[in-house]
Amino acid sequence: MVKHYINFNIKKLHRESIILIGNFDGLHLGHQKLFQLARSYKKKYNLKIGVVNFDPMPKMFFNKKLKNFRLSNIDQKIKLLSNFKVDFVITKKFDKKFSKTKALDFIIQILNKKLNSRFIFVSNNFRFGNKREGNVNLLIKHEKSYNYKVIKPEPLIKNKKIVSSSLIRNLLEKGFLAKANNFLNRNWTIQGIVEKGRQVGKKIGFPTCNIDIKDYVLAKPGVYAVKVLRKNSNKYLKGIANLGYRPTFNQKKILLEVHLFNFSGNLYNKLLSVEFLKFIRKEKKFKNVNQLRAQIKKDLNIAKNTK
Repeated sequence: MVKHYINFNIKKLHRESIILIGNFDGLHLGHQKLFQLARSYKKKYNLKIGVVNFDPMPKMFFNKKLKNFRLSNIDQKIKLLSNFKVDFVITKKFDKKFSKTKALDFIIQILNKKLNSRFIFVSNNFRFGNKREGNVNLLIKHEKSYNYKVIKPEPLIKNKKIVSSSLIRNLLEKGFLAKANNFLNRNWTIQGIVEKGRQVGKKIGFPTCNIDIKDYVLAKPGVYAVKVLRKNSNKYLKGIANLGYRPTFNQKKILLEVHLFNFSGNLYNKLLSVEFLKFIRKEKKFKNVNQLRAQIKKDLNIAKNTK
């Protein structure tokens, strides 16, 4: 399992490593290509691979109005990075004090003194330091002084598009789930705790698990076929989910409601991972509960036949 540090004070065995810096939100195909390249350096130079990421993401820190943005949370990142053969992850809290770190201080105090980095993987548009004063050219300028080498991999282009977190967010927001999943190389997933709701679903015959999506990106509101994994379980449960505002019941808060097939039990306060398999239809306001119930039955048939 990957070692997770909550700051830059890492153990000796993880110093002098290959360091990849970025948000790595969603860990999409472009990121996966990057880690594949890093593994080739690991094999050639017999070094460990470490990832430096920030929480909250800097863009969310500087723009407080940016509420629904991220594709994956920290726990999901850690699990995926472990699959990519990363040895350790550093999550640095991005706060006001850290945001004022001078770019050169970041190089000297963190990349050199604390991490003693040997290779530094960054995208060509990487910016760092107070007021984004640091860039890739500054990193390259100080390579010899601090004994590291900057690696700037080319972005991955697929279907004539640069694969990026921004592209995937845009696809999800427009309801192009299949395309988003293709660029992620897996099913997009929301992880959250089941909360007690108004039990509207139960009253109309379709009990649901209610999950606050927190700061996840808001995919197109609507009905989705899903499969669900409970914490400490390796057995998936199939289901159907409504992501949205439930206009029939005049709700104003965005909510993820999941109805599980062939399941009975109490899931309150349990952690669920909800994988989105197929976008079935957009959210719609019905005249009455009977119309809603009839539509749900149609949606259920589609979801049950989705693989």
